[in-house]
Amino acid sequence: MAKTIVVGMLERNGRVRAEVVRERTQEVLHSLANRHIEDGSTLMTDEWGGYKGTNFQHEVINHAEEYVRGLVHTQGIDNFWSLLKRGLGGTYVSVEPFHLFRYIDEQAFRYNNRKMSDAQRFDLAARGMVGKRLTLAELTGKNPIASSI
Repeated sequence: MAKTIVVGMLERNGRVRAEVVRERTQEVLHSLANRHIEDGSTLMTDEWGGYKGTNFQHEVINHAEEYVRGLVHTQGIDNFWSLLKRGLGGTYVSVEPFHLFRYIDEQAFRYNNRKMSDAQRFDLAARGMVGKRLTLAELTGKNPIASSI
């Protein structure tokens, strides 16, 4: 069974961004990096070849040899992946690929607002729902308008 690919990036002492992508090619990774990373930033990654050739200063950590080299590491994003995987495997148990982006968005929201109290986080989430609607058809992928066309 093919795995769904998720790419994530974490600004040092900042916010995480993560999303589902079709493939983990150099073209896709460079497009995401150029869209989300500020010019002049240093990109710190594992040794996956798709990151090579970006327009950023690039530091690579080969996890077969080391996990940290001075200030160069991927520990922050690895922490996010650990929390996401625990949530998917423990809390949500069975997640369909069609809905995966929603769970990723929720975990990113939790991670990015982890220093807030539960009440503050709830208030922020509730204010973000105002004026938005998710129908059952959209939720289940059975949008009757799209299927009648």
